[in-house]
Amino acid sequence: MDAINFLRQLHEEIGSAQGSAKKHILHFRNLRDYRLCKVELERLKTSLSGLSSVQDLQIIHAFSCSLDSNQKLAEGQYPIYIEEDCKMKVHDNPSPKKGKQVHSLNQLVKSPVIPWGVGQIKAPEAWKQSLGNHVSIGVIDTGVDYNHPDLRQAVSRGVNLIHRHLLPFDDNGHGTHISGTIAAAGSANGIIGVAPRANIHPVKAFDQNGSAYVSDIIAGIDWCVQNNLDVINMSFGMKTYNKSLELAVLNAYHAGKVIVASSGNDGHKAAIDYPARFPQVVSVGAMTKNNKIAIFSNRGRRIDVYAPGERVYSAWLHGAYNELSGTSMATAHVSGVIALMLSMRPRLAPLQIKTILRRYSNSLSKNRKVRWQPGQLNARRVLNALNKDK
Repeated sequence: MDAINFLRQLHEEIGSAQGSAKKHILHFRNLRDYRLCKVELERLKTSLSGLSSVQDLQIIHAFSCSLDSNQKLAEGQYPIYIEEDCKMKVHDNPSPKKGKQVHSLNQLVKSPVIPWGVGQIKAPEAWKQSLGNHVSIGVIDTGVDYNHPDLRQAVSRGVNLIHRHLLPFDDNGHGTHISGTIAAAGSANGIIGVAPRANIHPVKAFDQNGSAYVSDIIAGIDWCVQNNLDVINMSFGMKTYNKSLELAVLNAYHAGKVIVASSGNDGHKAAIDYPARFPQVVSVGAMTKNNKIAIFSNRGRRIDVYAPGERVYSAWLHGAYNELSGTSMATAHVSGVIALMLSMRPRLAPLQIKTILRRYSNSLSKNRKVRWQPGQLNARRVLNALNKDK
């Protein structure tokens, strides 16, 4: 492959792209061509300004950039294939009414609150065995409120994929809420998350409106793999299949990363969103306070486990707290339990973790003759099973 000519043509097409330009992902058909173009890309960026906007997606051996048309490149002699770079949204609060923002549920007692979801999954009863110590969780989301009193001990180094020169500060709230459920450490007036000694690594891929491109998600997965994180929390989704996203998930899975994703908030009875639909992912549906599947939750046999997702109380921007509903919130509970598991048994593989979560969930079916159906998350049962299996 003539890498220099390819990059010059790419530079021209990027430069000619106008208001109708769309983001695309350019896949190389073999690793040698990708590596050659990657080296030349870094060298030519200074002389060909259009190449400065090209994003390297190492985990899938691809580039992403905005093109007005991929016709010339597609019809050329270059061994590549091109896929449109789609957008997706975070999975939160399916009702039109926004979550109620509050400052503390416990201002008079001056002690940490255990949110109802953390209690429902029996996490407090599992803490005598594990608190999630030394487990690293990448939260690909809207960022995090670094200054939140309940997250100061939990939040570690992250990345801002929207503005690389900035820290991944949260300008939406969703990422902070997810992080609180996973690993809030409990200030005097605060809350305690499922795994209060786990480490959160915020990966800001979503903007203020809770939207992100697939390429940014892939870059986030890549960052988590390159930094050897244990768990990747993905509380978002899309309806359509995307080959690039599947490849990134597959490569992260083969690298030993546990990927957890929300099923979606459309109330579908037999369909869930991507990336939760990929078999390498732990897919999560939402439960209510009454131990029922939430009416908004996507459901069915593609779900691996259900967890609390209705009016979940967690951390919010500016040191406040908020109640939100959605399968996003349910996913955070599952990621927290996986952190408890890995703290006890660091060598557990992703498939082992999924199998244990499914096997030791609480059954939601009263009919014992029915074949296996996804159940309700139970941290105590999961950790007891690990303890017995030592």
